[in-house]
Amino acid sequence: MQVTKENKDDLNATIRIVVEKSDYEEQVNKKLKDYKRQASMPGFRPGMVPMGMIKRMYYKPVLLEEINRLVSGSLSKFIEEEKLNILGEPLTNKEEQKELDFDNQEDFEFVFDIGIAPELNATISEKDKLPYYLIDADDDLIEKHVDSYANRYGEMVQGEEVEPEDVIKGNLTQVTEQGEILENGISVEDASLSMRVVKDEETKNILTGAKAGDTIKIDLRKAYPNETDLSSLLKVDSEKIGEEPMYFNLTIQEITRWKKAEINQELFDKAFGEGEITSEEEFRNRIKEEVEKAYAQNSDYKLFLDLRKKMVEQVETDLPEEFIKRWLLESNEGKLTAEDLEKDFDKIKDDLKWQLTQDALIRHHELKVEPQEVEALAKQQVLMQFQQYGMANVPEEHLNNYAGEMLKKEQERKRLYEQKFQEKITHLARETVKLEEKKVKEEEFAKLFDQ
Repeated sequence: MQVTKENKDDLNATIRIVVEKSDYEEQVNKKLKDYKRQASMPGFRPGMVPMGMIKRMYYKPVLLEEINRLVSGSLSKFIEEEKLNILGEPLTNKEEQKELDFDNQEDFEFVFDIGIAPELNATISEKDKLPYYLIDADDDLIEKHVDSYANRYGEMVQGEEVEPEDVIKGNLTQVTEQGEILENGISVEDASLSMRVVKDEETKNILTGAKAGDTIKIDLRKAYPNETDLSSLLKVDSEKIGEEPMYFNLTIQEITRWKKAEINQELFDKAFGEGEITSEEEFRNRIKEEVEKAYAQNSDYKLFLDLRKKMVEQVETDLPEEFIKRWLLESNEGKLTAEDLEKDFDKIKDDLKWQLTQDALIRHHELKVEPQEVEALAKQQVLMQFQQYGMANVPEEHLNNYAGEMLKKEQERKRLYEQKFQEKITHLARETVKLEEKKVKEEEFAKLFDQ
């Protein structure tokens, strides 16, 4: 098998693969013999079907499969051995690729186009300057997070009168505008109506102050302008929901509301584990630590984005643009149009430039990510997911199991490695470049991402 490369220019090349009969003949015959041993056809004993019949039935698909395996394998091997840093995937050269006749040809030539990534040299040094934003964890911000904890660990309680945030449970009976029960109308028992979902202010005012046992007539079509919400409440298909008013008698059975947890030992135990926090002062200090830690990560992320933007702007290099466009259109056929590609292409080029710059930084500064670092990151992210559901103390065994399942998925594993490299590049920048620290409020920091 012959594999050769022809350079069109510094960024584009063609790879030719010639597959001769001697490359595939032995393996094809082996597979045909396997088919013969297993073949069972009327009129022949098992394994005694003539080879001529086997060839007529299976030769071409076996040949196609074997040639595809050879071409795919040799193409990947050639790119790896020649240390070709390509962009995207090899594409069939539509101009030079000849039509193949698998019925009559014995030798086959395949022609592929490749886009070659330009070589970049990228470093971070003390000569570089970047802003570093520190979020001010003031009392107002801490109070906001205290309130968030109280709300997260609250509970549903009974209410005597309907208030604007309540959930009303009751029976619904469809009636006429005059309040008479509608024959063959809709009736729902134990309906659950959330005051937050009610959009009509007049309906809210009618319901506010009502008590269990009251029966109130309301226009649900006006209260629930969203057909999906209304059909879900009434347990009917949306086709039955028209534009006309839909009057119902609502007989209230129960009023419930979400009550925030009190700032006491019970909340401390639920949030951070039993006995970990024993006073409100400790509780607020712990929250402050968490906020500052979280915002330090946000500050680092903003530093990473600023570094990325600066380095991409400094990159002066060409890309095989036509090849990249063709690769994106062919690999996203039916999902991406040429018009949409043109609109987004500047951003796509910046993304590619950053990927090349990042690879150069990793090589120059000899940054490495070890498997145990990725495992630790997976466990950390699993723990955060549990904490979002109010589970502060998760057994190590559970963390290991969930993290192990995460790492079995190739996409997840790739994402975690990329995140660790991002962290290492950010750490390198923080330790190397000249940082101009700027203290900002949370609201100001959030607006920085809109610039």
